[in-house]
Amino acid sequence: MPGDANQKAAEYHEQAAHAHRTAAVHYQKGDHQSGHEHSRQALEHARKAFEESQEAFRLSMLASHQIRRSQSAQRIGGQE
Repeated sequence: MPGDANQKAAEYHEQAAHAHRTAAVHYQKGDHQSGHEHSRQALEHARKAFEESQEAFRLSMLASHQIRRSQSAQRIGGQE
């Protein structure tokens, strides 16, 4: 369902934000190798969040289309 995909996207966004903050701390301390790894993780979480957001949108549009079709069928059925 769209809600599940939205929840997953939100979780990935949170993970990306945490990884960004952790990377910043490592960079400030001069630990560029760890900073780079956390930046890479942040990018991966952000990519997953984007994919989940796209899936939530796709499911939402599908559900909306199905509702409209059902409502149209009910109107047509009621006129006969």
